[in-house]
Amino acid sequence: MGRMRGLEIPLTQTQKIRLQRALQKLESLSTKANSNASVTVADSIPVNYDDGFLKGHGTSELNGEVIATVCGVVERVNKLVYVRTLRARYKPEVGDIVVGRVIEVAPKRWRIDINFSQDAVLMLSSMNLPDGIQRRRTAVDELNMRSIFEENDVVCAEVRGFHHDGLQLQARSQKYGKLERGQLLSIPPYLVKRRKQHFHYIEEYGIDLILGCNGFIWVGEHAEPKDDMVIDEQANKSDQILKPSKYSMTLEEQERAYTPLETRQNVCRTANAIRVLSTLGFSVTIEIIMDTVTMSMSLKEIHEMLGSEFCVLVAEREAERRSSAKKKG
Repeated sequence: MGRMRGLEIPLTQTQKIRLQRALQKLESLSTKANSNASVTVADSIPVNYDDGFLKGHGTSELNGEVIATVCGVVERVNKLVYVRTLRARYKPEVGDIVVGRVIEVAPKRWRIDINFSQDAVLMLSSMNLPDGIQRRRTAVDELNMRSIFEENDVVCAEVRGFHHDGLQLQARSQKYGKLERGQLLSIPPYLVKRRKQHFHYIEEYGIDLILGCNGFIWVGEHAEPKDDMVIDEQANKSDQILKPSKYSMTLEEQERAYTPLETRQNVCRTANAIRVLSTLGFSVTIEIIMDTVTMSMSLKEIHEMLGSEFCVLVAEREAERRSSAKKKG
């Protein structure tokens, strides 16, 4: 089975049978007789010649027949027929929310790894300055670039578009910027569907969850967005520019800055839920992540979530959920 190829968890014979049953059930629920036919390269795609049709991505015409040029699932939108590749790499679209890691601080720009075939560029002019004032960037700003982001920092930004020097990002809002106190996960990008909301604050657990369209996912302690635009006093201004470094902080201040144990456990629980869903090849949505986290509460240890039994339970639960949703529908 396609979904099981990537599974590298040791399963007992019973677990293997249970998992196979759950995945077969999911497979049968997802295949719609007409549109969702899986095809491989050179397979013929049935089309209605009388009504006319448009050949989309992954299709070609040969000897009067429409054939697939890639492996995937046949999709139909009105008269358009195309093949959606299942294991597709990340294809950036303008407006995508992405999470990435800074790999270089270059003149007036940062180079960022966003799980794409080329590095993305975040220009100094495409992001808010720490003092929050809208103004031209100066030589001093350029010298202070490392105080904003340095190598290996995890950042969140938005895809601005393609320019002559590559893929450009922007971070002109308070929700974008440096991400701290959490985990960066990497999952196949096709498991993250584009939705209206990619930022989630889970108040109950005190964590932030960012589902990057590029397959990089951030789970971390909730950070209150700082409204840099509202600056009342000159004192505030200097505070924001000269943030205390971890070296200049007293031990007491450092202790206050620690993430509480419970929050760290919630971060680990949520991250493990995403790892399990990715292993099973399930689309990662806020609903299914939180459902998996709730299921994990019955386990004594958080690391048990990565064991084979929990993985099988999640697959069975999802098969059950989808079949009951279909009956209701």
